[in-house]
Amino acid sequence: MKKALLLVLAPLLLAGCLEVEQNPPYREGRYDGKTDDLPQQLRFSGDRLAWNAAIDNRNRHQNEYARMRP
Repeated sequence: MKKALLLVLAPLLLAGCLEVEQNPPYREGRYDGKTDDLPQQLRFSGDRLAWNAAIDNRNRHQNEYARMRP
């Protein structure tokens, strides 16, 4: 009985000890991690209108009614 109890409690006790700190790094009160670039900054050099035009164009080609032939 003691052996079974030990086998059950040992993993539970060890699970709490292995938790890793997950707080983001702060320096002088500000976030000091990697900046998250917006999609239009990565592929369209910050041109938001070109980004929106590309999304609209892609959405138009995904319309099943426009792709069907009567």
